Amino acid sequence: MDSERAFEREVEQLYVAHHGWLKGWLRKRLGEQGDAEDLAHDTFVRVMRSRSAIADLRQPLAYLATIANSLLINRWRRQAVERAYLQALAARPEALAPSEEERLLLIEALVEVDELLHGLPSRVREIFLLSQLDGLTYPQIAVALGLSVNQVQKAMGKAFAACYASRFE
Repeated sequence: MDSERAFEREVEQLYVAHHGWLKGWLRKRLGEQGDAEDLAHDTFVRVMRSRSAIADLRQPLAYLATIANSLLINRWRRQAVERAYLQALAARPEALAPSEEERLLLIEALVEVDELLHGLPSRVREIFLLSQLDGLTYPQIAVALGLSVNQVQKAMGKAFAACYASRFE
């Protein structure tokens, strides 16, 4: 329990010392006070969840900036996925448009797929997309990328393992 209290005090000290700087840093990147405050808050939530030893930090500003930058990238990626979805949705007849709830669920699913794909090594991601989106067979992928069929199979195994892990673990 004492270690819990000590950690909470460390987070509080980090917050008091650097929250203002972090908000300013985020505001420069976002241009909006409200979004900067939200992301600063989310950054400190991540710090608390990480349970990392804060007292040992040599560069607390770099630590906070790294976490906040990751959150910014996730936010921009989500916005890009949402824009692409809304553009695709706008091209559909209104009678086929999903409800607001369905739309939000679809966007969440698309963001999860996007995060999964960006978590794969670039070659594995490329092979997976050629197979699943372009419908190429393993031999066709092997020829297109100058790989052996065995290399393509191994990459697909990694991609499917990542898909399985994201869904069931």
